Amino acid sequence: MTAPLALDPARTALVLVDLMDRIVALPLEPRKGTEVLHAAEELARSFRAVGAPVVLVRVERPSLGEQPPGSGLVAGLKEEGDVEIVKRSIGGFQGTELDARLRELGVSSLVFGGIATNLGVESTARAAADLGYDLVFVEDAMAALTAAEHEASVRLDFPRLGTVVTAAGVRLTAG
Repeated sequence: MTAPLALDPARTALVLVDLMDRIVALPLEPRKGTEVLHAAEELARSFRAVGAPVVLVRVERPSLGEQPPGSGLVAGLKEEGDVEIVKRSIGGFQGTELDARLRELGVSSLVFGGIATNLGVESTARAAADLGYDLVFVEDAMAALTAAEHEASVRLDFPRLGTVVTAAGVRLTAG
């Protein structure tokens, strides 16, 4: 983890992955889904306050006519102006308009949070790295099904793709 990271709100988006009732309610580690949600909501407030985009990615199972209960975003998470992306695979870029929407907004840096660290977040981040985005990972705004899975992503994989910080280490400053 590093000291506070200054990010330009004109070129940075917050990307929150799979913050849906049925996923937030899972038994997660190293923190509960409600703790991840709280950290994500705080990050979203800080991004919105300076006009930086908030992108909410959620999954729908492609083989089902009707999605299981709890498949929408957690109530109150999405606000007017936020971008909602529906994915049908583990990552948020494959088969979606996520890259096009980010490019339209002039975004070159992505700040990640969500569930599960090693699945939806990491898969989306790997695709983002391939597309040339600068990446920041907010460790305390993520959780996985096991602490070992979370730690492997945060300690081994994410530092190779970008910068790992805590929520307190994200600072949006113009220019």
